[in-house]
Amino acid sequence: MADILNPAFTNEDKARQYLEAERWPDGPVCAFCGQLDTVSALPAKGAMGAGWYHCRECRKKFTVRVGTLYERSHIPLHKWLYATHLLCCSKKGISSHQLHRMLGVTYKTAWFMTHRIREGMKPAGKPTPMGGEGKIVEIDETYMGKRDGKPSGKSVFVNGFGWVDPPRIQTQRKIVALVERAGEVRSFHVEGVDTETVKDILFRNASRASELMTDGAPIYLEPGCSYSAHYSVNHSEGEYVRDYAHTNTIEGYFSIFKKGMGAVYQHCGEQHLHRYLAEFDFRYSNRVALGVDDETRTKKALKGIVGKRLTYRRPDKTAHA
Repeated sequence: MADILNPAFTNEDKARQYLEAERWPDGPVCAFCGQLDTVSALPAKGAMGAGWYHCRECRKKFTVRVGTLYERSHIPLHKWLYATHLLCCSKKGISSHQLHRMLGVTYKTAWFMTHRIREGMKPAGKPTPMGGEGKIVEIDETYMGKRDGKPSGKSVFVNGFGWVDPPRIQTQRKIVALVERAGEVRSFHVEGVDTETVKDILFRNASRASELMTDGAPIYLEPGCSYSAHYSVNHSEGEYVRDYAHTNTIEGYFSIFKKGMGAVYQHCGEQHLHRYLAEFDFRYSNRVALGVDDETRTKKALKGIVGKRLTYRRPDKTAHA
C-alpha cells in the first residue's frame, strides 16, 4: 500500500479483492448472520457485477461493503482505499480540497469521505488502561480557536467598567489529552477544564499504577494523589524539565495537532472536533517510532470501518449498523 501506484488504488476489482482479503482472511463471512460455511459467491452477471455473495443460512445477498462505513456508498472502492491511504500517511492530515482534486470527486463528497475515514480511526469498544507499573503518563490541556456562536468583540458588561472583552479561554475550544511515553495518545474535547473533568478522564484511561506528569495547574493535584507518583513542572517560573519530570511529550503532540489544524484544515466546526482529534490520535498512536509504517497504519484504519455507519444526513452523529 505504500506505493501510490498500487493497483488497489486504481482498479475496482483489485480494490475489492484487497479489502476482502483484509476483512475476510479465512473466506467470506455473511454480513447478516455471521456464517462462514454457508456462503458462496454469485456469478458476475447483469447489474450485480463481481463481488456478490449469497448466504444459504439467512438467504441474503451481500458484498464486502455491507456492515461497514462504505455501505450504500456510490464512490468506487479504489477511491476509498486511496483516500484512506493518503489520510493515514500524511502526518498533519490532507485537506478535502486536495482529495477532491486527486480523486476526481466533488469537494462535498471528499469532505464526507474524510469524516467516514476518521470514524473508522476511532477506537472501538472499551479502551484498555494506558500506562501501568513503571510507566509514565503525561496529561495537559490546550485551547484553540473561537467557539462557534461566541462573540469575539466587546460583549460582557462589567459594573464600573462597561462593555469589555470576554476572557480569552472562555471563547475557545478546550482539549484535554494524555499520552503514555513511548506509547499511545488519547485526546478529548471537553466543555470545561476543571478537577472533576480531569479526574474522570484520568481514572477512565490511565492505570493508577502509572507515574503522572503534569504542569503546575492546581486541577491536577487531587487526581494526582491517586497515582503511584505525581511530578509537576512550573511553567510560569520557566521550569520545563526537572530530571525526568516534564510534559514535553504531550506538548509535542499538541504541536503536531495545531499545525495540522491551522495549516491543513484551517477551519473546523466544533461539532466535528472529536473526529479530527480521533484522526491525529490514530496517526500518533500508530507512528513509525512504534514500528508502524504507512502500509500497516492503513490496514489498521481499514479494520476500523467494520460495524460502523455514518450517514450523510447526520454527519455529526454515529449510527451503528
